[in-house]
Amino acid sequence: MPPKNDGFNHEYASINGLNYHYVREGSGPPLMLVHGWPGFYYEWHRNIPELAKSFDVVVPDMRGYAYTDKPDVLPEEGYTPAVFAEDINALLDHLGWDKANFVAHDFGAVWVQEFARTYRDRVDKLVMFNPPYAGIGMRWMEIQHVPEIWYQMFHQLPWAEDLVTSSRKATKLYISHFLSHWSHDKAIWADEEIEEFVEAFSQPGAVRGGFNCYRAVFRTMGQGTSGDPKIHAQTLILWGTGDSVLPLAWSDKLDEFFPNLTFRKVENAGHWIMRELPDLVNESITEFVLNAK
Repeated sequence: MPPKNDGFNHEYASINGLNYHYVREGSGPPLMLVHGWPGFYYEWHRNIPELAKSFDVVVPDMRGYAYTDKPDVLPEEGYTPAVFAEDINALLDHLGWDKANFVAHDFGAVWVQEFARTYRDRVDKLVMFNPPYAGIGMRWMEIQHVPEIWYQMFHQLPWAEDLVTSSRKATKLYISHFLSHWSHDKAIWADEEIEEFVEAFSQPGAVRGGFNCYRAVFRTMGQGTSGDPKIHAQTLILWGTGDSVLPLAWSDKLDEFFPNLTFRKVENAGHWIMRELPDLVNESITEFVLNAK
């Protein structure tokens, strides 16, 4: 069960046969915040209260993560972007939303892009941070970048989750590495925040669920996506200059895939821009979603 002392309203829904946990706060235009790895609803805890002043904010734990069900199925069957897109579609149905605005990063940005290509009419505006996207291509595997993606290969190993969950200390060591290493300020995460992540990834199956997202990518590599590869929704992308795993140079082809793009380079931020510069992020989201034409 999620913590009861975080001040948020926790709800559950039956989504494609899974018990989905999400936080819901505020009222106004629908806005969904979608986490990546290693994440869950709490990575948005500096954003939810402020955004809830202007929006009906829903923040799910996606399948395999934290306090949502974690199906023990083949990754290529249960953890592909297409499967996550169907979960998002079903969650919108549950909420009674015809369409929504989305904010996402990391794997969340991959899932939301898949949703936006599959269900174009259900996306109003899209905000993403340092997103993985098709224009990056094989730069992921360039020799100078391999030291930054070692974990993606590690996640393929069948015993990887056993090692990371061998003790709470091991889970904390592993997850906290990425919180720190991918941030501009390596010491930005408070101890109590790290403990929230450790508790979430100590839930049975949560480490495996996250690793399965990477396994699904590796096992379906080369299949590509069908249809129009472009995202036609109005899109705001903020890219932190200090992101080591998704460097700013990789933003060079965004225009080819997002024809209605507003792009902003953000100094003094890395991968976790929503936590590193929450005021900037909250203001940017609110201004773009409510006022962009």
